[in-house]
Amino acid sequence: MSDTDDDRTASLMTPAKLAQLKARPQPAASPAAWLDQLASDAGSGHVRRLVELGQQLEAAVRGREGDFGPLGVACTALHDALGQLDFSLVQPKGWLARATGKGKEAAATFGKQHDRVLRVAEDLADDLKALQKPSSASGGADRMALEIEAEMRALEKIMDQGARWLQDMRNQLKARQTQGGDAAVQQQIREDSARCELLVARLKLLRDVNTAAQQALERTQAAAARRASVLAALAQWLDEDWKPARQRLEAVARKVEDEGAAAEGIEPSRRAVEALQPGLRQAHRDCGAVQATAQAASDALAAMQGPLRAAA
Repeated sequence: MSDTDDDRTASLMTPAKLAQLKARPQPAASPAAWLDQLASDAGSGHVRRLVELGQQLEAAVRGREGDFGPLGVACTALHDALGQLDFSLVQPKGWLARATGKGKEAAATFGKQHDRVLRVAEDLADDLKALQKPSSASGGADRMALEIEAEMRALEKIMDQGARWLQDMRNQLKARQTQGGDAAVQQQIREDSARCELLVARLKLLRDVNTAAQQALERTQAAAARRASVLAALAQWLDEDWKPARQRLEAVARKVEDEGAAAEGIEPSRRAVEALQPGLRQAHRDCGAVQATAQAASDALAAMQGPLRAAA
């Protein structure tokens, strides 16, 4: 094998790998043995880093799976509280109801129902704000995803270099086999052929690593995008749907508090409340979908560890 071949093989070495080799004493070995080690160990530094990053990102994603549980519960609670509003309680009462005090009792009951709706809506808004705030965990997960991408690109370069070296070696082997030679030459050809097979096996492992890492990264990015989309949609619902409906409802509640009944505004308020229900049901489903995508991402990150450990 020529000096050029050695240089091409040495190009498989990364700064991290070179530092690792310098840090530990190397046993005396022939150049061929050193090349064998490179062929079977190419990219191992990047693989080991991916093991660490995958474990850290999996822990971060799993930690966020339950974030949307309370938000989904809050959506259901508001849905139920709105459904329990009884507008018949605030219809104008006859003289008998006023005389017996039943009108005041009905108004008080509606007032309690209205207060519960407002409390539950406030809880929902608070849960949403908490999830919208940037967190160190969220920023850490984003940084880890970027690092994983960088390690994958480094492995891709190593695989490209290895594939070129492998093609060069195979072309040389064909030419040397055609030329023939003595027993020593034939032995060298066999050793170089075996070295090619080592590199073939190593490149397959690295491709498996990159495929698993790519799938895990795509699942993680999909989970983050779904999370952001659901938060934005719920914030829009609160502003564009809940806010005007709340204003209609509060106008009726004030009228009832002042006069014991509301002659106007009941039907528009009822329709506004009914129009809120589908959005809350969808928001509850969306929260469950966020949890499901986070679970899928964490499962993919866990599955990535198998190919990584095989190549580490």
